[in-house]
Amino acid sequence: MTGALIDGVVGWPATAAAEYRARGYWCGETFGQLSRNWAKWYGESTAVVSGPERVSYRELDQRADVLAAGLLDRGVRPGDRIVVQLPNITEFVVLFFAMARIGAIPVMALPAHRRSEIAHLATLSKAVGYVIPDVHQGFDYRTLAAEIDVRNVFVVGDPGPYTAFASLAGDPDRVMPVVDPSSVAVLLISGGTTGRPKLIPRTHDDYVYNARASADVCELTDSDRYLVTLPIAHNFPLACPGILGTLGVGATVVMAPAPSAEVGFALVEQEKITVTALVPPLARMWADEAGYSAADKSSLRLLQVGGAKLDADLARQIPKTLGCRVQQVFGMAEGLLNYTRPDDSADLVQTTQGRPLSPADEVRVVDANGDDVAPGEVGELLTRGPYTLRGYYRATEYNATAFTPDGFFCTGDLVRQLPSGHLVVEGRIKDVINRGGEKVPAGELEDLLLTHPGVAQAAAVGLPDDTLGELVCAVIVPTQAGPPKLKELKAHLTEQGLARFKQPDKLVVLDELPLTAVGKISKRDLVNGLTKGANP
Repeated sequence: MTGALIDGVVGWPATAAAEYRARGYWCGETFGQLSRNWAKWYGESTAVVSGPERVSYRELDQRADVLAAGLLDRGVRPGDRIVVQLPNITEFVVLFFAMARIGAIPVMALPAHRRSEIAHLATLSKAVGYVIPDVHQGFDYRTLAAEIDVRNVFVVGDPGPYTAFASLAGDPDRVMPVVDPSSVAVLLISGGTTGRPKLIPRTHDDYVYNARASADVCELTDSDRYLVTLPIAHNFPLACPGILGTLGVGATVVMAPAPSAEVGFALVEQEKITVTALVPPLARMWADEAGYSAADKSSLRLLQVGGAKLDADLARQIPKTLGCRVQQVFGMAEGLLNYTRPDDSADLVQTTQGRPLSPADEVRVVDANGDDVAPGEVGELLTRGPYTLRGYYRATEYNATAFTPDGFFCTGDLVRQLPSGHLVVEGRIKDVINRGGEKVPAGELEDLLLTHPGVAQAAAVGLPDDTLGELVCAVIVPTQAGPPKLKELKAHLTEQGLARFKQPDKLVVLDELPLTAVGKISKRDLVNGLTKGANP
């Protein structure tokens, strides 16, 4: 059974929580306590670099104290939610630890979100505040704030009609509230490609473990320099190991203002970056651009790639073009993380999406009836463990189908598990095209499309059809070799052994694929654009 529903949050059962504490996964620490410890341990070492700004661990802790007191002065109390929509800047880090110190909960919006998403997140979370930049990448977030029903709006930069973030300064010696490590530390947003985002409650206990164990797997030390390339509020650059895992070992976090290869390579050279994380489309861009860049990239030792399945050819290409080790990461903001390991064979690194992070991660692969499939067979991934949620926030009805009665999270991912424990992602349950009653797994078709020399990126979607219900449409971004014709592509797929009914009825060639705010291919935008007769 899952834990009791308290203010819209489903907790772990008492027996499971006791086990995780006894086994040392949960150490009873909050992020507010940890940031204070880090200041003692690492002192004047550089914690965060953002443009010309360099902030030590001691200064980061002091700024968090001042901001925490300022938030309390403004009436923010433990358990209050604040929507945070900031780009990759130091203020994000300071705010995260300040809120952790008083037990307030950030709702992690992304810079690309607009009124529909922000209004939904603010309403769902019952937010008492909203933190934004003034202008970022040409967009004025103050105009967005005017459309959101939130009591307090704090602006980094020119506040306009709102409150300046910099004015939130209180007495750093003020007594702070006592924060329970089992309480919610952060509300992440679900990263699906369709529908409104759901809120994912992560506690101090489970998220501290998430970041710490991830840092161990990535072999982070205090000499590492982690480049935040993806939006910082996303789970991947936040805690996998991200900024939280990096700061936990006394290393340095460097903020990238944009994810482009040009910006990234310049920072790798300038700041001697050792580790960064990308989604597959960005990884391909970096790999393609590496040969044209004169920047010194020799410091880079590890490139993590996650957020979507990395194709084997690109996994083989990255070490050759970027001169670093590649690590596949398959995970979810809801919890379960899978990593390839430093001692994995080249074949496992290139063709699998890693194995579970924790010895306490429980994984099942089941059929449509919920029964375990035979070893090596494809089925839906179910999981539970010390850092996987037991229920979405304020989503009682949805939780009834998203979790089994004994607490396993039904991920919707189709996988097969190798004897080594590594997972191979085969697609999504809902990412299936129904062509005249025949089910076409989009992931399977996409993998084979990428084996054609003329295809750099690929997405398979279903388009409405009066006769078949759905047509299979392949949407590709071509390589420099030029796009194949549909007939040529189907011949290639036949050679690859793909059944005729799974082959595309239509081929669309685009310069780029639309992406969600977290860098995944947005099939909703693709389908909307194609059915309306316009480029997505």
